[in-house]
Amino acid sequence: MNPDLGNAHILLTGATGFVGQAILERLLTDHPGTTISVLVRAKGSTPAQTRVDKLLRKTVFGPWREAVGDEEAARILSERVRVVEGDLDGIPALPDDLDIVLHSASTVSFDPPIDKAFDTNVGGAIGLYGALAASKSDPHVVHISTAYVNGARKGLVTEKAVDHDVDWKLEYDIAKQARERVEFDSRQPEALRRFLHTARQQHGKVGPRAVAEAAETLRREFVDAQLVDHGRTRAESLGWTDVYTLTKALAERVAEDEWAGGGHRLSVVRPSIIESALQHPYPGWIDGFKVADPLILAYGRGQLPEFPGVPDSVLDIIPVDHVVNAILAVAAAPQPAGDAQYFHVASGARNPLPFHRMYENVNEFFTANPIPAEDGPVEVPSWRFPGGRKVERELTRRISRSRAAERIVSRLPGGPRTRKWLDRIESGKNELDILRGYSDLYRAYVQTEIIFDDTRTRALHASVPADLRDDRGFDIEAVDWEAYLQGVHFPSVTSLTKAFANRSAGAKRSARALPQRTDVVAVFDLEGTVLEANLIEQYLMLRLADRAAVLWPREAARLLATFPKYLAAERRDRGEFIRTLLRLYKGMKVADIKRLVAGRVGRQLQSKVLPDALARVAEHRAAGHRTVLVTGGIDLLTSPIAAHFDEVIAGRMHNRDGVLTGYLDRPPLVDESRAAWLRHYADEHGLNLSQSYGYGDSIADRSWLQLVGHATAVNPDAELYRFARGKRWDIAEWALGKSKP
Repeated sequence: MNPDLGNAHILLTGATGFVGQAILERLLTDHPGTTISVLVRAKGSTPAQTRVDKLLRKTVFGPWREAVGDEEAARILSERVRVVEGDLDGIPALPDDLDIVLHSASTVSFDPPIDKAFDTNVGGAIGLYGALAASKSDPHVVHISTAYVNGARKGLVTEKAVDHDVDWKLEYDIAKQARERVEFDSRQPEALRRFLHTARQQHGKVGPRAVAEAAETLRREFVDAQLVDHGRTRAESLGWTDVYTLTKALAERVAEDEWAGGGHRLSVVRPSIIESALQHPYPGWIDGFKVADPLILAYGRGQLPEFPGVPDSVLDIIPVDHVVNAILAVAAAPQPAGDAQYFHVASGARNPLPFHRMYENVNEFFTANPIPAEDGPVEVPSWRFPGGRKVERELTRRISRSRAAERIVSRLPGGPRTRKWLDRIESGKNELDILRGYSDLYRAYVQTEIIFDDTRTRALHASVPADLRDDRGFDIEAVDWEAYLQGVHFPSVTSLTKAFANRSAGAKRSARALPQRTDVVAVFDLEGTVLEANLIEQYLMLRLADRAAVLWPREAARLLATFPKYLAAERRDRGEFIRTLLRLYKGMKVADIKRLVAGRVGRQLQSKVLPDALARVAEHRAAGHRTVLVTGGIDLLTSPIAAHFDEVIAGRMHNRDGVLTGYLDRPPLVDESRAAWLRHYADEHGLNLSQSYGYGDSIADRSWLQLVGHATAVNPDAELYRFARGKRWDIAEWALGKSKP
């Protein structure tokens, strides 16, 4: 067999994907007479040609570019590579002189929503073969599938069409309708009430817009979850492991019916789990994490204390350059028209890698090369393979304990210890989520008892001229798994993560000098951020300041008796809490409050100001930034601190003849109303919010902190702390006395 493709005009789909990139590189390197048309869609405002230009600068093409030189590479690309802008569901008119089609485009997710899986894999095949039929071309099509199209089976599977009677047209039509049905169900009153209830519990303190947005997010997540479950369940009910393998099998049937059935040449190549290159374009080349890699890295990070794998099952992996070599060899050896041929590119039949052997290699590698972490190198666990049911039971118990711990700690006052506990709980939750996700996702692949016969593929390899086999062959028996895994693949995968090994969300960052500019604002919340005294404490300072000491216990007891009412209001809505508390000011004289704040109460308030906060305010003022103190409390209590800021924005209480009525002049400036104020304030003063700064301590501050480019959570409560970590905001601990970084 002559593996040279001569002057063939080749259409390549999926060129931006992992396998597609490797195919394109091989064609450029070893088949200089070919012309390659690549079907690539525009992405947003980026046209297809720009995407291809960027693609051709990726590392996979590095050795080829270095060999021919940049000038020659540019000439070759302009002459040999043609961009066809379009998608599989909207293919433009194809060239009429195509000799070969390499169809590698597909979804890369095992568990997508059912409609998306069918659209990409089945709908894509329908679109491609329809466009080919409409053209004047009669190419040899190499349809790249997966060995796992054979479904949930045991034993040896031969290289032939999958034996099933599923009506792919009916399944495709019903899958396309699934989203409409679930979208309708998600908008029914009972479902919407459920989403709103959860949203209010989680985001009520942020404001009504946040609740509405959260409820809509929950609705969309519900829709996706239902469609994912629909796909998984339908696949299992038909005998496949997941919707990915089901739709890949149905796509093969589309190819058989629409192309081979029409009297055309069709070959189907079925790789198993594709991983990094063994040799070409260079050892270890990989484009992002592939099927087994997240599992490998999760183990290396110590996140998988146990796993429900069957130790003597076969983990069937294959290097990407073996797959590409086989695809191009198949392309060069078409069968007679109308008679499809099938090729398994897999390792399990000739060079099996049992799961326990894979585990031993991973354990040995990460023991010798541990992943660094903040508290030292990660010590990887030892697996005992207790069985799937035992792992599942233990996982369920751990999830239940984690949820209970989170509920308890989330109700504790914010502080360094609470945040430390939250970090531990969050880390544990992440590990449990990873274990649950990987257990569900990989169960079929690490407990499988299927072996893929590769008789036809082995014969094809033997037909490659002897002098080309080392470079263009695909003899899986020659692969030394220990040498490949520990010397090539694991180092390649871990190299993708080293830049992030010591980086953690929400970690304290080194101090940065503030840029000098006059078009930004630094907004500071008062209570809990600048002042270590909440609104209740401020009220007590006033009440007790002009009363005899013998009356203090009575006043404190009176307030303590009503404390549950204030706590409940605070948990529901910050504005409601402020209104409820300020009713206590009814009957107090404005003149008396001013006198007390100018004296004893003012000194008490000044003693509660956080030195770190004042230092940060001074840095902003020195940099030319406008500094604003904002509080939902009343302006009468801010005068001891006001001099440190350019402006103070506070509530104002209504009074009648100098006596407070217990009501505010306007709604308190908290949560989303503060965000609305900040937008207006920035417009009014010509300020750039994307470069501005915000400092707050409560989840009620979330909505306005999200408006600024540099948000800092100061001594945050549990909810804001979790949110800030997720957003990678700075987190600061400011305290009285000794300053903290």
